[in-house]
Amino acid sequence: MTIFKGVGTALITPFQNDKVDFASLEKLVDTQLKSNVAALIVNGTTGEPTTMTHKERTAVAVAVIKQVHKKIPVILGAGSNNTYTAVEYAIEAEELGADGILAVTPYYNKCTQQGIIAHYKAIADATNIPVVMYNVPSRTGVNIAPETALALAGYKKIAAVKEASGNISQFLEIARLLEGKMDLYSGDDSLVYTLLTLGSKGVISVASNIIPQYMVDMVNKYFEGDIKGSRDMQFKIEPLIKALFSEVNPIPVKCAARLMGMIPDDYMRLPLTKCSKEETLATELRALGFL
Repeated sequence: MTIFKGVGTALITPFQNDKVDFASLEKLVDTQLKSNVAALIVNGTTGEPTTMTHKERTAVAVAVIKQVHKKIPVILGAGSNNTYTAVEYAIEAEELGADGILAVTPYYNKCTQQGIIAHYKAIADATNIPVVMYNVPSRTGVNIAPETALALAGYKKIAAVKEASGNISQFLEIARLLEGKMDLYSGDDSLVYTLLTLGSKGVISVASNIIPQYMVDMVNKYFEGDIKGSRDMQFKIEPLIKALFSEVNPIPVKCAARLMGMIPDDYMRLPLTKCSKEETLATELRALGFL
């Protein structure tokens, strides 16, 4: 079951005066819809859910789901290092009308591969909407091994893996083992083109917050057979992608969104702080004609 094909934007959460800025959120979602992104991912890492209250997370989810109104899939972040909490988030996501959930591997606990399998099975058992497993060992301290992904392929509603290990060899092995059994998405904006060549269904992107049409065009070129055109577009934005990840996500992308006039404030709750690489970001945005 393919949830989406193309660009899914890992949506930022705008704040003003330490409160969620729902007016700016609505404008961001409108821009995404007009750019024909294939899906929106809400309350994922880029949306800063770990520093939001449960009430705020729910309010953001409700607002986006209502605005999107089933035009494209809305996937809600439902990850936790406490399996019971992740299950509660998954149940709530389904109740709110989400089209799927994105569940990161349990962080900090550093569970075994058997623990990862049990964790995702518990989430899948609790909900009837598709589950995207999120592998980002640089943040969580644990890696979904290709054999573990294979063990979960086809289990109930576990539909896909968002692979953000940065390890192309691992993605190649996952693609080899899971071909036809589970979908794969790039979780790295620098590797979108590369992972499309290995069979990914698209990308869950940070960059598409600020350049959604560009990212959509790049991926669509590949799917339409313009392989060189897609590759050239990936090459062209590589300096900007590096700038967007020069500090921990979502610090630079929120700064870029402010520079581009998409949000009035790039405020982030502690322990995240404002970007110290603003000039670098501005330089790259100007070079590409986005600023």
